[in-house]
Amino acid sequence: MKDKKLLVAISGGMDSVVLTHLLHGLGYAISLAHCNFQLRDQASDLDEKFVVSLGEKLQIPKYTIQFDTVKYCKKNKVSTQIGARELRYTWFSELLALHGLDYVVTAHHANDNLETFLINLTRGTGLDGLSGIPALNGNIVRPLLFFSREQIKNYALSYDLSWREDASNTDTKYLRNKIRHTIIPILQEMNPSMLQSFTKSLYFIEQSKQIIKDRIEEVEPSIISRNADSISFKISALKKLSDPSAYLYQFLKGYGFKEWNDVYNLMNATTGKFLKTKSHTLLKDRDFLLLLPTHKLYSNDSQVFKITESDVVVEEPIRLMVKNVQKLASLSKNTIYVDKNLLNYPLSIRKWSDGDYFFPKGMLGKKRSISI
Repeated sequence: MKDKKLLVAISGGMDSVVLTHLLHGLGYAISLAHCNFQLRDQASDLDEKFVVSLGEKLQIPKYTIQFDTVKYCKKNKVSTQIGARELRYTWFSELLALHGLDYVVTAHHANDNLETFLINLTRGTGLDGLSGIPALNGNIVRPLLFFSREQIKNYALSYDLSWREDASNTDTKYLRNKIRHTIIPILQEMNPSMLQSFTKSLYFIEQSKQIIKDRIEEVEPSIISRNADSISFKISALKKLSDPSAYLYQFLKGYGFKEWNDVYNLMNATTGKFLKTKSHTLLKDRDFLLLLPTHKLYSNDSQVFKITESDVVVEEPIRLMVKNVQKLASLSKNTIYVDKNLLNYPLSIRKWSDGDYFFPKGMLGKKRSISI
């Protein structure tokens, strides 16, 4: 790892100062990156000055940036915490590319991990949310994750390190702070070894996740087929599993779906029913669920949708209702009549192509179809 160039995310607080001191003392090639979110008036500017001064003292590269966080969050309709996270990690990625750096290193520790676990637990989550913060996630490394806040503070005091205190960390209007200052002390009173017990539980959760991963890899070939633009899930194979909805969740959890009951019900829906996230669409297509990027679904001129003889209602790409009738009813511009005996199923719905034509009732000969 010492041959890698590291970008240390530093707020100026105790944890990030200790991380900087450790890595610098061990001879790592580090640079400092500090985000001024302009949320605490003069205190935010003093944090920035502290980091700049530390970089100069250690004679290492330092990068700072100021964000109009309030404006960004309002524009993108996200919370302050989410907005700040999006801003800083986007900037970190830019710094890595611009300066040829290898990893972003953050100062998350064991107490942060416990707080994140409890936050996810209160909001409802699967095993991934209960796994806490990963020590390694792509090019993000968290080397202090196995140390407690108390251990880190003891280190800072023993080396007489200076740091900046963030007054907002004591404000219990924020959920994380409420858990930190209200809930965790009660848990530690009940079990003084709470942090160690939690770390052990994380290990068992990771073991369970690996078992699930192994099982998913085992059944995937009989259920999933992939091509360049889409993934198809064979519904009949899914329904043979012990709990189809649980497997479907594992297959689809990374695509942004939230209303899982609607996802599960799609297996029994009519052809053409679909659900969308910001990035993907899940479409019921006869005996399959098709997952494809939403932009592909609506921009691919060659996309073909099939109608089987058993389909009564079609939702995608246009809404159609198919009925058998014995005689013509009153004519309407929204209704067409075709001779069922001349139809060859499955029928196809696609965009207009050059050369398409049809034979209108009451007219002689054929007529070119037009794009609508």
